[in-house]
Amino acid sequence: MIYLDHNATTPIDPAVTAALLPYLGDSFGNPSSEHSYGAEPRAALDLARRELAALLGAGDGHVIFTGSGSEADNLAIRGTVLAADTARPHVVTQVTEHPAVLRSCQALERWHGVEVTYLPVDSFGLVDPGDLEAAITSRTVLVSIMAANNETGALQPLADLVPAAHDRGVIFHSDAAQILGKLPFDVDALGIDLVTVAGHKMYATKGVGALFVRAGVQLEPLVYGGGQEYGVRAGTENVALAVGLGVAARLASEHLNDRHRIQKLRDTLQDELTAELPGRVHVNGPLALRLPNTLNLSIDGTIGADVLRNAPGIAASTGSACHSGDPEPSPVLTAMGLDRDRALGAIRLSLGRSTTAEEIGAAIGQLAAAARIV
Repeated sequence: MIYLDHNATTPIDPAVTAALLPYLGDSFGNPSSEHSYGAEPRAALDLARRELAALLGAGDGHVIFTGSGSEADNLAIRGTVLAADTARPHVVTQVTEHPAVLRSCQALERWHGVEVTYLPVDSFGLVDPGDLEAAITSRTVLVSIMAANNETGALQPLADLVPAAHDRGVIFHSDAAQILGKLPFDVDALGIDLVTVAGHKMYATKGVGALFVRAGVQLEPLVYGGGQEYGVRAGTENVALAVGLGVAARLASEHLNDRHRIQKLRDTLQDELTAELPGRVHVNGPLALRLPNTLNLSIDGTIGADVLRNAPGIAASTGSACHSGDPEPSPVLTAMGLDRDRALGAIRLSLGRSTTAEEIGAAIGQLAAAARIV
């Protein structure tokens, strides 16, 4: 089967598996223990933090290990707002964020009376920096804008958005789960204060993520307890999965140049499908400002789920994996202004490090044939 769903999850790199296994066996100690059993796990955790910080370009702050990217989003958003010394704090985000961001904001509205502004996006799924500037008030404590969209691959203009927040003294959070390992990403150069990482999007295991927290940013914990993870996320650390994430971060840095090969394969997939189905293929999202591995397209006269059902040799998605089985159009594509038919016809094809030219050639044939019979 041809796997073209790397934005949903990536296979675990064998080097990640090899690195974490010792911490499921003989190196089982609690990293908080003062005796010798704790020393090696503690050192392994420290190394994993450094490896992840190096991938992020983060020199000033802490890496907090979490159980997922969703938890990291929750900690960034709820943690910042609940720690803020502001009457009726205000948060700014945008309508095509990951559900972990959107639902965290909605919960803050329901339970804490927080005001949230949801910025619109244009037809390419991009936020206008002018809209962000206009939305910030004297009560704004946080802006949360993702780096890259999981469905279309659209790259938000962070270099313009972050200064708009910082000029008003507002903390900036970005969910970087999709961009890490696919494109260079430098949090210090961008000045981002809080950054979300998801392990299973970058060839590590599921069940581990991280939040980079810049020095000076105050967070209220989501989980209270023994003061682990710099007092922000209590609970004895999952050393094995953290070690795996650190190795995955190092490998992501080493494989960054592979993005050029992957982009060429993605462009071949797009161009040849367009040639096979003349006048029927439409790319959803920006053509240039997107992840090099991501192709979201609609084929006229088809439903995306039907096309994939008739191409059983291809593992792909009709949108975000978080909306699998939902008969309604993707909220991301709807927010971009796509009509219902085009949104329901969408297919997301996302390539990875192991994707080959032979697989892309076979996928073109299967998708084109499927589109002709549905």
